[in-house]
Amino acid sequence: MARAALGLGVRELAGQAGVSFTTINRFETGKSGLQLSSAEAIRSALEAQGVQFLDSGQVAAGPGVALAAKG
Repeated sequence: MARAALGLGVRELAGQAGVSFTTINRFETGKSGLQLSSAEAIRSALEAQGVQFLDSGQVAAGPGVALAAKG
């Protein structure tokens, strides 16, 4: 969702994060999880582009979207 909101392709994000595009593709398609180091690198790359990761109850510092809890 964050990658798409930024208009980044899988290869572009992979390059910015220093991981393989296969790592991102397999994670996004649910074929595998991420190693902690890969998750941190991807998060850092997305945050460098302005993405904010919020914990439950936190409010964003700017405009954006969030998903409501199902149920």
